[in-house]
Amino acid sequence: MASLYAKTSGGRTYWYLREMARVEGKPTMVSERYLGTAAEIAAAVEGREAAALPQRSRYLAFGAVAAGWQVLERLGVAGVIDAVTGPDPDGARLSRGTYLALAALGRLVEPGSKAGFADWWKSTAADRFTKIPASALDHRRFWDAMHSITVEQLAEVERRIAIAMVERYGLDMRSLALDMTNFATYIDTANDRAPIAQRGRAKQKRADLRLVGLGLVVTRDGGIPLLSHPYPGNMPDVTQFTAMVEQVVGRYRALGPLSGMAEAGEITVVFDAGQNSEGNFTHYTSTGLHFVGSIPPSDCPDLLKVSGTARRVVDEKRFGHLTAFQRRREVFGRDYRVVLTHSPTLHAKQSQGFDQTLAKAQAKLREVAERLERGRTRKPREAVEREIEEICHDTWLRRVLCWSLAGDDPSRLRVTWQIDAKARATLEREVFGKRILVTTRQDWSIAEVVAAYRSQSDAEFAFRQLKDPHAVSFSPMYHWTDHNIRVHVFTCVLALQVAHLMRREAERAGLHLSVPQGPEDAHRNHPRPGPPRPNLPPRPLRAHHVGHTDISDSTLPLTSMDSTLQP
Repeated sequence: MASLYAKTSGGRTYWYLREMARVEGKPTMVSERYLGTAAEIAAAVEGREAAALPQRSRYLAFGAVAAGWQVLERLGVAGVIDAVTGPDPDGARLSRGTYLALAALGRLVEPGSKAGFADWWKSTAADRFTKIPASALDHRRFWDAMHSITVEQLAEVERRIAIAMVERYGLDMRSLALDMTNFATYIDTANDRAPIAQRGRAKQKRADLRLVGLGLVVTRDGGIPLLSHPYPGNMPDVTQFTAMVEQVVGRYRALGPLSGMAEAGEITVVFDAGQNSEGNFTHYTSTGLHFVGSIPPSDCPDLLKVSGTARRVVDEKRFGHLTAFQRRREVFGRDYRVVLTHSPTLHAKQSQGFDQTLAKAQAKLREVAERLERGRTRKPREAVEREIEEICHDTWLRRVLCWSLAGDDPSRLRVTWQIDAKARATLEREVFGKRILVTTRQDWSIAEVVAAYRSQSDAEFAFRQLKDPHAVSFSPMYHWTDHNIRVHVFTCVLALQVAHLMRREAERAGLHLSVPQGPEDAHRNHPRPGPPRPNLPPRPLRAHHVGHTDISDSTLPLTSMDSTLQP
């Protein structure tokens, strides 16, 4: 048995390591080794620890890249693209499909330019499990791959990838959500090579920039995009609805049998009021598909005046105190089932928002009144009336805020206003918190109709993710020709499909994460080389769970450490 033993000499303590054993039944010291003073022992321990440390280390991103690549391989994306586009040119280091799959992987993990892709690739451990060296990732090879695939081939690739998703992940496509948005670009005004980028009604409030429109149809099962539809940014959403419905019908022919659906009538598509028109409703009805949509409450004043006692709580466990009633009603010349819902939560928010709108309008009216009272305005009466009408242009404001303008001469003009309390109470009772849903589903309960309509948020979340600058982002976009923009849209949607499939698998494994909370890119603090990016808000930390061979039952570290130890 070994033990430490201290000896004191000249006022200093020295330490020895003694080993004791029994010899002929008696405790006897069999070994004694001198260790030194306490300071000498501490120095020896520190030196030993220092000798065990590596001389250098490399920090490589791993988890997010590995998980994304696994999904791309499981879907066979590279093989699908290669099968559609045909043989690669002689001497190509990688296939077209591989380059486009890598472009989607880059969009998924670290959106950036193709020029910076190789340098980013070196900051990951991806070359180890993909066997793709950074030397094969010259940005010009990505451009060659983008130029060599046609728009028609892109559509066929998307169709085959959708088939693979339904087959390999068992997606339920009986309920789908359809929505559209647009993305701002920084394409030069004089550029005539990108007709898909046009100025229009910008949903990102950038009316000064050219826009690219995008429609998506996503599954209620996981919010997975099944088809995409890019279109010129100056085209209203309502004009693209028919084309997207035709694509849904075509996609059903390919996917319906795989989902166990015998006929198109088993599909229900959810869309919002932005797609409403008589022509769209007529065309949609002719397809045989079911739908759940909505119409503006102002279009149904008769329903709004129905007493609240007619409404019943829908499903308290799922929707809280949401109440509703249903009727048969003519919408765009056809008889449909309509459901009027009232949400106390929406009611409170609309009431609060209207109070803010009312306060802003009154503040502007006070500014006009003060200017007129000073008597220095040169505006004629007609101009002042137009200014006040612009301030009070909101439909709800016009019902509640009453104003009058006295005088004819500019120096004698005076404006007064008041709030009609009775009109405000009527507005609150009849309109606030209400939505009117319209559907062809006669066999569904009101709760099922409401749940289906709320799945519209799946498409909205998809667009929100595409506008996230950190992951699965449409921007920054370094393309300025029509063809490359369409290929860019394809890679972005593919990245979104992969991200939502990963999230769906994590959900099934008990990890309740959104895409921004998913696998963290370990190189967050090591920006990808390339053109400068705009100042962005701090990026939130993300959960550190990601699968390797199967997301559902395993985890991987986020980084791979490459170390060289001292001899």
